[in-house]
Amino acid sequence: MRVSCLQMNMRLGFPDENLAHAADLIHAAMVAKPDVLVLPETWNTGFFPKENLSQLSDRDGELTKVRIGALAKQHQVNIVAGSVSNVRNGKVFNTAMVFDRSGACVASYDKTHLFSPMGENDYYTPGDHLCRFSLDGIRCGVVICYDIRFPEMSRLTAYNPDPYNKTRGIIVPAAFNMTTGPAHWEMSFRMRALDNQVFMLTYHQA
Repeated sequence: MRVSCLQMNMRLGFPDENLAHAADLIHAAMVAKPDVLVLPETWNTGFFPKENLSQLSDRDGELTKVRIGALAKQHQVNIVAGSVSNVRNGKVFNTAMVFDRSGACVASYDKTHLFSPMGENDYYTPGDHLCRFSLDGIRCGVVICYDIRFPEMSRLTAYNPDPYNKTRGIIVPAAFNMTTGPAHWEMSFRMRALDNQVFMLTYHQA
C-alpha cells in the first residue's frame, strides 16, 4: 500500500481557502499514484481559532463528506481526511473521517485526548469511541495527535483477536509543532509501532 501524507500549511480561521488548498494538494499528489492520502489535523480551520470556532467549523461533517468524498471518488483513492473542526449536536469535535475509493465515508473518529496545555479541552468536546476500518482489505485504525501520548489508546485501536485479520497500521493526523519536541514525537511513534507491531503513519505541522 502506497500512502501519501500531505504537507499542508493551513491559514488559521479560513476554512474555504483551506479546503481549496487541500483539493489542490490532493490533485497534485495523484501523480505518485497513492492508494491512500492523509490530510493533517484540523485542516479546515487550522489549530485552532479561539474566536468564532463554532461558526468556522463543519456541520456534522457535511461539507467534508461532500467535497472530500467527491475527490476520493474522482481519483479512485482512499482518503483519511485528517481531522476537521466539526459541530455536532451543538458541540465542537476534532473529527477524522475516512473515505474509500468510491467516496463513501467508511469511518469517523473524534479525538479523545485533547491537548490541555493549549486549551483545546476548553473549546472542543472529547470523543468516546475507537476507530477501526479496512482500506483495500487492509485493517487500519486512526488516532489524532495527542492521543499518541497514551499507549493504551493505540493498543486498543490495534487490538484484534483474529490472527488472520491483524491491524497493519495506525494513521495519526496531527498538528504537532516540531519546534517544541521532535524527539518526543519520533520516540512516541517508535514505541507505539514496537508495542503493537504495526506501521505508524503520520502528518505533522512543519
